[in-house]
Amino acid sequence: MKTAALRRLRRALTTGNIWLHILSMLKQKPTYAYVLEEQMKRHSGFAHGLIMNYVVLYKMEGEGLISSYHEGRRKYYEITAKGRKALAEAKKYLVTVSSKL
Repeated sequence: MKTAALRRLRRALTTGNIWLHILSMLKQKPTYAYVLEEQMKRHSGFAHGLIMNYVVLYKMEGEGLISSYHEGRRKYYEITAKGRKALAEAKKYLVTVSSKL
């Protein structure tokens, strides 16, 4: 039975933290924004709008968590050292929080 509280939790851990999922995927290999929607669905079991990808990528690049480069007409994104550190810290934080529940 899915309660409203469980739905809110799932939303917070998925849509509310898209940046974690994107960094996790970019840790594997650089990619371009257009394919992120399908990759996100395979990687985490949820999908969101394409515009959301661009918004999150723009913010993460501004924070230095990712960088971009052009290859032909496509703009590829890759995780930076700062992004790897942020991802590791976020994972550690989630483990800490879940162990206290």
